[in-house]
Amino acid sequence: MKNRKYYRNRFADYPDVLTVPQFCNIMGGICDKTARKLIHENHVKHLHVRNAYLIPKEWAIDYILSTHYAKYRPMLKGKV
Repeated sequence: MKNRKYYRNRFADYPDVLTVPQFCNIMGGICDKTARKLIHENHVKHLHVRNAYLIPKEWAIDYILSTHYAKYRPMLKGKV
């Protein structure tokens, strides 16, 4: 099992606050629709600023380490 330190190092090149396309890349190339579904269902903590969703990198890592992602991961084509 990979830990938070591993993901911090792996995503070091990304900014501290991610946009939806950057979140899609971090998640292994999931589509925009899937990312927004995760956001709308509140599986991924996020900030909604005007018309944009912003996800702090730590919150993205929280989701990757969550039990929901562990169950959801086998259904995804791209995996982290």
